[in-house]
Amino acid sequence: MVSVVWSMYHRLYLHVVWTTLCREPLIDAVTARLLADQIPLSGRADRALVLELGIVSTHLHLLAKFHPTTRIPELLQRFKGTSAHVANRSRAPSHRPLKWAKGYSVSSVGERSLDLVAAYVRNQHLHHPLDAIAGWPPPRPALSSAPGSGDYRK
Repeated sequence: MVSVVWSMYHRLYLHVVWTTLCREPLIDAVTARLLADQIPLSGRADRALVLELGIVSTHLHLLAKFHPTTRIPELLQRFKGTSAHVANRSRAPSHRPLKWAKGYSVSSVGERSLDLVAAYVRNQHLHHPLDAIAGWPPPRPALSSAPGSGDYRK
């Protein structure tokens, strides 16, 4: 008898937002780059794929695809803790440390709304111009014509 392992299809997308402590403008372009590099790496261990990240000086928005077994509160705690640790380790002593406020906001996102939510997350600097970071976000590369480029549903 042959044993077959089936891979189940899942579509669990979340829009998550968290803020700096007291919504202080603690995120500059260097810190934003560190966050943009670190947060997706932190998610991989928990089978979370960051699809978009929008960062302004006082908060960030994240759109991600999660695996059904991912413990979301633990993962978000790791996102916040690891990102603050990495940012603070890299900061000059003269900079105020990056501290996150307690908690976060989370909303589920349906497949039909992914493109709309992704654009909203990506364009945080336009939604919050007073909190926009000079030099952030960096220019986006042109979309590839490769099959499946820009397809969140994989």
